[in-house]
Amino acid sequence: MIKQAIIPLAGLGTRLLPLTSVFPKELLPINGKPGIEYILDECIEAGIKEVVFIISKKKKSVKNYFYNDSFYKKIIKKKKDSRIIKEYKKILKYKKMIKFVYQNKPLGTGDAVLKTRKYIKGNFFLMLLPDDLIIKHNCSKSMIKIHNQHKSSVMASMNVNKKTVSRWGIYKLGKKINKTNYFINDVVEKPALTNAPSNKAVIGRYILPKIIFSKLLNQKPGKGGEIHITDAIRSLINENKKFVAHSFSGKYLDCGSMSGYIKSAIEISKL
Repeated sequence: MIKQAIIPLAGLGTRLLPLTSVFPKELLPINGKPGIEYILDECIEAGIKEVVFIISKKKKSVKNYFYNDSFYKKIIKKKKDSRIIKEYKKILKYKKMIKFVYQNKPLGTGDAVLKTRKYIKGNFFLMLLPDDLIIKHNCSKSMIKIHNQHKSSVMASMNVNKKTVSRWGIYKLGKKINKTNYFINDVVEKPALTNAPSNKAVIGRYILPKIIFSKLLNQKPGKGGEIHITDAIRSLINENKKFVAHSFSGKYLDCGSMSGYIKSAIEISKL
């Protein structure tokens, strides 16, 4: 059973400037609730018991958000406001399941994943990218179900406009399992339109095997001098490790850009 998740949070959020000049993007409110709490709630509903946050020294306020006990205790003692008490209890629940590791140099998602290796106990773990919200259906829960059925790694998939494939990681699909799941033969990062093997894109939900750490330890930097998780995944696929592309049924929201952030708040307010 998959009981651990990791969430990379060390990015600077430059697409959301000027908001992120002083405030971590993960704490920006979306319909009155910090974006990271939607991700945590998805994890809890999927049965996750422990979450590892990868932050940087510049984003210590993310940790402070969950460790502001003295502030809450003073307010509650003074006001005894039921809403504040409820919010504080929720944060305490989150805090019990969160661990923190640091990635102080922006060396890529693969490097961020590698920082968590001493905490991962099981053979597989869940990774969620906080910019990608999936509402109306719990994508992580569905992926864990697929993993249990096939004993494989699983990655979320979504059809994108063919003209935009160069913005995404794109799957080369193998054998069809059913109408929503395929085995993956390859993943191509940001291919040119003429070279794209499909229009099915990688979305920020992954169930990865613990053996990926051994790949990341020895992996040379790729584009931009960064360690890319996609390169390690491709190495595992080339060694015939099973990866499944799961076409989720929820609604995808991109919270990492200003227009996407505004749209996300509007969509979530309708729930």
